[in-house]
Amino acid sequence: MAKQPRPRSYVAPLRAVDSLSPPRRKGPPFPFVLEALDSAAPTTRPLFSCFAVYVGPRIVFALRDRPTHSADNGVWIATTQEHHASLLREFPHMRSIGVLGKAVTGWQLLPADAPDFESSALRACELVLRQDPRIGKIPKAKRGKVTR
Repeated sequence: MAKQPRPRSYVAPLRAVDSLSPPRRKGPPFPFVLEALDSAAPTTRPLFSCFAVYVGPRIVFALRDRPTHSADNGVWIATTQEHHASLLREFPHMRSIGVLGKAVTGWQLLPADAPDFESSALRACELVLRQDPRIGKIPKAKRGKVTR
């Protein structure tokens, strides 16, 4: 027996909402970071399970607040390994990001569960506004799709 096509006016039934699941986020977490960068006109874009924060062409932060791998929630700082030591002096709770799988990456984390999280994140915003060369990277250009 052939399957009957759905009528054009078909409306899918609503699914029951699981009261235990967290509500879908409507925007980036830690909005105080974007407010602190407001004078630099930051923009955000989705980046894996985060929101990338750009000031001009430079990616400066990624904001992450997810239920999985919650130890890596917080403000991810786009930097390079050569700046880790000097940034660590300013941000004593800064560390590498575990979910990235490498021992040390260019990205560093200001963990959301650190006692000084908000003040550290605001200090990092001040450094971005002062155009501190230790924070921010210009992403590599995306390659176009290859057609065969």
